[in-house]
Amino acid sequence: MGQKKLIRFEELKTFPNVLQFPPDMAGNWKNYFHNHHPIVLELACGKGEYAVGLAAQHQDQNFVGVDLKGNRLWVGARRALQSELSNVAFLRVQIDQIDEYFSQNEVSELWITFPDPQLRLSKAKKRLTHPKFLRVYQSILVPGGRIHLKTDSPELYEFTKIVIELCDCQLHTDHDDVYALAEVPSELSIKTHYESLDIAGSNRIHYLSFSLPDRIPGKEIDEVLKKRLESNEGSD
Repeated sequence: MGQKKLIRFEELKTFPNVLQFPPDMAGNWKNYFHNHHPIVLELACGKGEYAVGLAAQHQDQNFVGVDLKGNRLWVGARRALQSELSNVAFLRVQIDQIDEYFSQNEVSELWITFPDPQLRLSKAKKRLTHPKFLRVYQSILVPGGRIHLKTDSPELYEFTKIVIELCDCQLHTDHDDVYALAEVPSELSIKTHYESLDIAGSNRIHYLSFSLPDRIPGKEIDEVLKKRLESNEGSD
């Protein structure tokens, strides 16, 4: 590990807005923020541009950026401290264990911004909008709580639309090309480091907003999804 990373990891331990694998946090976020404002998560937040950007726009909400990479979290946490934003924090944990750190109905919304699209079909279960993850999110989201996906990956965008259909989610917003809109909403105008790189080379930013049904189907829907993806791949 490089010296720079080692320094950042040590500094993270001193940041008051960073929690690393904290025990007994589920149900106690109102005590951490010292208010009862709605809690919004940015999953796989990277450098936390969205968590910080949204926190600056919405002072009446609390934001938590979640990622495992401490080196990246350091960037967002430092920026939040410099901006004196008291309504944003960063949580260093695994995404698939997020339900250990938030209780039922404790989270009002989720943002998934430019996650790894896991393009290989064999990695589909690692995509953060896979039903496997939706079942985890449902255990912490308020009923009707929205999930926002912003991505430059057409593959992840189309995959998520299939998941929304199969799981009977309610689709609220579908923008195939965000910056082609006559007026880009302020929440969608926030840019992450990865957005600026345009890794997918699509020159388009896709956005979906949806909410979950009362119950996400179990593992049987995972098999249906797998067969659907295999069929689509075979027809290409």
